[in-house]
Amino acid sequence: MRVSDYIAQFFEEHNIKKVFGIVGAGNAQIFDSISQLNYTEIIYVHHEQAAVMAAGAFYRASGKISAALLTTGGGSTNGITGVVSAWMDSIPLIVISGNENSKFTKNSNPLRIWGVQGYDSTKMVSDVTKWTYRVDDSLKIKSALQYGMHQALHGRKGPVWIDVPMNIQSSMFSDNDKKINKCFLNKNNIFKNKHSNLNSGVKKSLSLIQKSRRPLLLLGAGLRNFQKQNKLISLLDKINIPFVLSWQASDLIKTDHSLNFGRPGVYGQRYSNFIIQNTDCLICVGTRLAIPQIGYDINEFAREASIVQVDIDPNELDKYFNNIDVTVLSDANDFLNKLSASIKVNNFSTWKNFCNKMKNKYPILGKEHRDPVGKDGKKYINSYRFMVHLENFFANDQIIVTDMGTALLSGHQIIKLKSRQRMFTSTGLGEMGYGLPAAIGAALANKNKDILCLNCDGGMMLNLQELQTIKHYNLSIKIIIFNNDGYLMIKHTQNNLFNGRYVGVNKKTGVSCPDFGKLAKAFGFPAFKINKVSEIDRKLTKVFQTSGPVICEIMMHPEQMFYPKLSVAKDEKGILVSPPLEDLSPLVEKDDLEDSMLIPIHAKSSKIRNS
Repeated sequence: MRVSDYIAQFFEEHNIKKVFGIVGAGNAQIFDSISQLNYTEIIYVHHEQAAVMAAGAFYRASGKISAALLTTGGGSTNGITGVVSAWMDSIPLIVISGNENSKFTKNSNPLRIWGVQGYDSTKMVSDVTKWTYRVDDSLKIKSALQYGMHQALHGRKGPVWIDVPMNIQSSMFSDNDKKINKCFLNKNNIFKNKHSNLNSGVKKSLSLIQKSRRPLLLLGAGLRNFQKQNKLISLLDKINIPFVLSWQASDLIKTDHSLNFGRPGVYGQRYSNFIIQNTDCLICVGTRLAIPQIGYDINEFAREASIVQVDIDPNELDKYFNNIDVTVLSDANDFLNKLSASIKVNNFSTWKNFCNKMKNKYPILGKEHRDPVGKDGKKYINSYRFMVHLENFFANDQIIVTDMGTALLSGHQIIKLKSRQRMFTSTGLGEMGYGLPAAIGAALANKNKDILCLNCDGGMMLNLQELQTIKHYNLSIKIIIFNNDGYLMIKHTQNNLFNGRYVGVNKKTGVSCPDFGKLAKAFGFPAFKINKVSEIDRKLTKVFQTSGPVICEIMMHPEQMFYPKLSVAKDEKGILVSPPLEDLSPLVEKDDLEDSMLIPIHAKSSKIRNS
């Protein structure tokens, strides 16, 4: 068979029923072979960036790996944003790129451009993939695909990139390779492992928990296992320790679980931040402790706690090695299984009472979320309050995908999730334009479900062409667009840094967006617009009763604040200070702060209140 025929066969052997791409001269043979075999459906998008994002979202929404098919030249360069996004969020996928004839693709070729559109794509993506390889011999295609699949799905997951030159695609291949070619075998790095293994890590963690009065689990996406969510709940019930969730793991456990105390972070839920800052023993499982989770200074994070970090990637454990008491190199699921099997149950009732006190004292929807009033006296819809209305329309197994900005922040700070509901976004790269392609991937992984895509006027513009993909495949995606006249988060940045001198953030300063109602009509979508609070429930009812894709625009105050958040403040000398994680803006009164801290308040908190 041709190499391209084997690629199609490989997809069938691994039950890959959906792949994403755009056909070009550099991959036409692969498209032809897949079409002829007629097992895998190719979803034809309108930008390669969207193809890779959709393939990653397909995995997020189903647990099944997919692939993106890129042509040579601009086709492969277009896909790189999606690859970096998957790399940062540890999402497995296979990228197969075409390239010029292999006579041009030798490492010895000194030319800047290979053939017509060729370049060294594998070299370009080598630092943002788990593995990349250019097939220079038809006999290596089977081993390359098998090894690539293994790399994508094992250890810390991520994307792999396999480059197949055009002449290799059409060359003949005999499927008699019974094992992986030796050139693909792992070359283990030899290093002195300074981290605890699973057994010693669990033993040290149990010792810290037993000495603790205020233990807390911080759970991340490393615990995501699509077949074992019920088991995860039973493990946490047995461990019987309060827990908080990273944003990537916000849908792992239902929001109203009695031990679930929210989502801390720079834009975290206020009560969650008080809880994580007051713990005396923090067990971090399957989370890389990113800045959005821990704040800007690791020394101020859970500052009187013994900290355990469990991760499958030794590089993540090295990152804060000097600030972490115990680092455990282990699969997150294995660690939690062993911890629950060995732990001696302790009720920690006083600590749990404090956690519930914080939850009641600082509700997720607070006074800072009042519907804003414009200079003209017009009352606008606050995006946080809108989310509370929106929740009432969710299906029990609703899938929510968000873009960046308002959609990301309001969604992850406010939305309460049930046990079968999913919510995800790009948290690592945080690229605008993620929402539409990701919703496409989720919809194709769940053909019988409505997918909710939370988007913004600015984010819509970066992959607007994919509305046609949604229409073509008649995907049931409900698109909510928060219209705030441009780039709201950057407006806040320019207010803070440049005294409100706006550049390139709204219509007045050079950035405008179309009338989305007219745009929806052009693509053949039903469209709705919500201008005031009194319209929300009535129009959302129509949105969710409408079959197929729908666009609904929410008109926001163009300057609405995102609260609560960790903001810089000035001390008594006018110096900018970044307070610790518990001290979110708008700042609470000092008496309230002291009442909410079981440890002394930070000196920075006193300084910014004395200014």
